[in-house]
Amino acid sequence: MRLQPVVPVRERVRRALGVPVLAGIAVFTIAVVVAVALVWFRPHRVEAAPSAAEAGRGVTETSPQRSTSNGPSDDGPRFVHVVGAVEHPGVFRMPAGARVEDAVEAAGGPTEDAVVAGVNLARAVQDGEQILIPNRSDAAEPSAGGGAASGGAGAPDGAAQIDLNQVDATGLEALPRIGPALAQRIVDWRTANGRFRSVDDLLEVPGIGEKTLDGFRDVVRAG
Repeated sequence: MRLQPVVPVRERVRRALGVPVLAGIAVFTIAVVVAVALVWFRPHRVEAAPSAAEAGRGVTETSPQRSTSNGPSDDGPRFVHVVGAVEHPGVFRMPAGARVEDAVEAAGGPTEDAVVAGVNLARAVQDGEQILIPNRSDAAEPSAGGGAASGGAGAPDGAAQIDLNQVDATGLEALPRIGPALAQRIVDWRTANGRFRSVDDLLEVPGIGEKTLDGFRDVVRAG
């Protein structure tokens, strides 16, 4: 009788457990592969783009704003007041881009004694402005008054001031740079508008500017 070799208990246990363990590892590996495949190849949901109607729900419509400007537009008419040495003084409606020359022509053109050499006829007119065309007497007044002013004309210290609301045209001619024509305009303005409330009201008289007024401001008052 042939004797079989004795196998240690430890070796027999290892051999007995070898097949089930390998089978378990194989099953686990297959399960992992299947799970990964299911996750990887699962169809993804695609979000649909919002329709135009839905996209517009969040947009608030705004109504166009109206312009509140009361001034003329760039291409609107201009209203100008032409006075002085013209045939028909008055207020005229001029188109956009009109020049001073156009406004003077609308007023009938300059008179025979008009002096237009110092007027910029090529300037564009502005809405609401007054255009003064001087005559020969107006043009001569600055030079006539200028000599008196350069000689130190003016009221001496302590002299009484001229009351603009009481003096007549002759008395106004005593002022520097004021001739008969300007003196009469001052009287006419007072007749049409009432009493002078301040000396600065003289600036509203055609032909009197800041420079002219500064020449006699200290010797007049609005009583």
